[in-house]
Order: sequence, then structure tokens, then C-alpha cells
Amino acid sequence: MLEFISEYGLFLAKALTVLVFIWILVSLLFSFSKKARGDDHFEVTHLNRKYKSLKDILFSSLLPKKELKKTRKQAKKEFKKERKKTSGEARKRVFVLNFLGNIKATAVRHLRKEVTAILSVASSGDEVVVCLESTGGLVHEHGFAASQLLRIKQKGIPLTVAVDKVAASGGYMMACVADKIIAAPFAVVGSIGVLAQLPNFNRMLDKHGIDFELMKAGELKRTMTMFGKNTNEDREHFNEQLEDTHALFKEFVKDHRPGLDIEKVATGEHWLASRALALNLVDTLMTSDDYLLEASHDADIYEISCTVPRTISERIAATIQASTEKLFFSWWQQDRDTRFLG
Repeated sequence: MLEFISEYGLFLAKALTVLVFIWILVSLLFSFSKKARGDDHFEVTHLNRKYKSLKDILFSSLLPKKELKKTRKQAKKEFKKERKKTSGEARKRVFVLNFLGNIKATAVRHLRKEVTAILSVASSGDEVVVCLESTGGLVHEHGFAASQLLRIKQKGIPLTVAVDKVAASGGYMMACVADKIIAAPFAVVGSIGVLAQLPNFNRMLDKHGIDFELMKAGELKRTMTMFGKNTNEDREHFNEQLEDTHALFKEFVKDHRPGLDIEKVATGEHWLASRALALNLVDTLMTSDDYLLEASHDADIYEISCTVPRTISERIAATIQASTEKLFFSWWQQDRDTRFLG
């Protein structure tokens, strides 16, 4: 036993030394780079021009020179006719945002700035389309992201959420805010539930004679713990918190999708969009590409992208976090993806 404790203590000392070294290195990098952050960068892409460019490229390759000239002339004539018809009228604008989620919904740092920019120019005659992909994650992070989308609706601007792959759990919390949800037939939606899980090492520590001390002021400051002994009372209180969060989640979805049978869909289960349509979890089966291409005939489509520069220390921290998430959650993703293999 003494030999084990000695080796274990030596291991802890080495691990602590490495951690201290990493902490010092990151602190130094942060001190050197904290003033190096640049200004936010906004990029606006006029998708109508992009679609036209793609069309011209294909026509140039497929049509004979004489036929190509005729086609371009006809297209120019139709464009002038359309512009003349709508002259004096404010042409509808569609603003497109892309949200690629993760467990902490870190893309909200871009989303909040993009929404602010759009609200400074958009009117009720315009539309915002959010191409959303998220499997969910932390409740408060995704709740904040949903609040950013609510800002659009509160200004009276029509909001459409397009789901091409997945909007589950916190992702669906964001999607349900929209006036209209469109989804690709095999996109995954739903999972209106709350999940919490953690390992407990108390028996292992106790076996090796290692004590764990948890000091707290306030009976319920901390209930479930990874290293201490969890009681039935701790589990009961923790479960009450989960149930309360689930109840708030259901209320939120019900408020924004009043046609839902909330008790039927709020079991934590997820569905493919083809099935979710009958449950009123989505409104239309369509990809974001088809929706935007169709909208481009009558509106100007602008894709808005905000890039928030990161310092060196933030990039290092993001790399470490991404590696950690990949280590602990890749098994869950593999298990989930296996269910949908054709």
C-alpha cells in the first residue's frame, strides 16, 4: 500500500508540474496576445449573383456559341422586364445566416453580431433564413442562442429556419422559435428532453484509502459529485432540477409551436423530418438550397457572415477544448450515427 501511495504521489507531482507549466505558458501567450485581437469582419455575399454566375458557367460549357448568345440576350431582356415591373417598389431582401452548433453553442458569438447587423437595416417586408445544424448541448448556451433568434421575430421580421441535417434538443429549442421550419426529408429533429450524466469515483478512492473533502455553505450548493458519496437525497434533488428544466423546455416549445401535441413529442425522442412533418415539428420538407434558389426569383438574397478574430491563447484553448470534446463524446456520436445508416 505504501509503495502504491508513493508511486501515486510521484505521478501526481509530475502531472501537477506539467499542468503548472502549461498554465504558465498559456498565461504568457495570453498576456502577449490579448491586445492583438482585430476588428470583427463582416462578409456579405449576394447569392443572386452567385447563382447567375453558376448558370453562366454551365451554359458556356453546354451550349453552342450561337445558342449561348441567344440565351444570354433573352435572359437580359427578362431581367430588364422584371426590374421595370418592380421599379418604384422595395424589392424583398432575404438575409441568410449559418449556425453550426456544438455542445457549448460557441457560434452564438457570431450569431448575436449578425442579428444586430441585420436588425439595423431589415424591415417587416424582408425575411431572415437561418441554416441551422445542431445536436444540442448546454441548456443556457442554446437558450441564449434561441433568444438571439427571438430578437428577429420581436422586430416583426419573418424568420425561417432551415434544417438540412440535424436540429435536436438545444438545436430544436432554437428552431422552434421560427415562423416556419423547413427540413430535408432525412434531417433529424426533436429530442425535446434533458440529459445529465457523470461518473463517480468514490468507491475507487475509498478502496485506495484516499479521502475527498467537499466544503460548502448552503445545503443545496452542490448535490451530485464525481468524487464524493452521492446520497438518494442528492439524486432526488438533482432529478427535480432536470424535471424542472424539461418542463421549461416544453413550455418554450409549446409557446412557439402551439399546434404541437407537446406531451407526445417531448419524450426525448427524435424523428426524421419525413415523420416529424405529421407531428407538426416541421412545416415543409425542402432543403435550404431549394428554398433559397426559389426565393431568388423574387428577392435579393444576401448571406451574412461575421468572423470574430481570436487571440493566440483563445486558439490554443479552443484546440484543447475541441480535442477533449472529441475524446469524450465521439463514442456517443458514433452510436447515434450508426442508427441512421442506410
